[in-house]
Amino acid sequence: MTPELTILALAGLLQVVQFCIYSVLAQMQVGSKYAASPRDKPRELTGIAGRAQRALNNHFEGLILFTAAVVVVTLSGRSTATTATCGYVYLGARLLYLPAYLFGWAPWRSLIWFVGFLATTVMLISALI
Repeated sequence: MTPELTILALAGLLQVVQFCIYSVLAQMQVGSKYAASPRDKPRELTGIAGRAQRALNNHFEGLILFTAAVVVVTLSGRSTATTATCGYVYLGARLLYLPAYLFGWAPWRSLIWFVGFLATTVMLISALI
């Protein structure tokens, strides 16, 4: 398995962890009765639960592009030290992004996001050259 695929698997597991954190925080805010209901009347999550939800959604979005980069690199046989390093940078950025979002580290959250986005972009470009 390439380093990029290993990192993709770890990023997927990070998504699972984020989902669990979000679920616990959201349920603490809305209560288990509402969480188990059909939620016909939506409730907006606020505070740390809302931030956990937004961080989770952001990771879904970032993971789509990162997955595309890993697939392109892997299927083209263009795995290099650069693409592996980009993968590690992406994963590190995503690991930092969660606490940055949960605890409101501004402007660091945006900078951390950009580092992960840039790493993914460099992976894609590296596969083309």
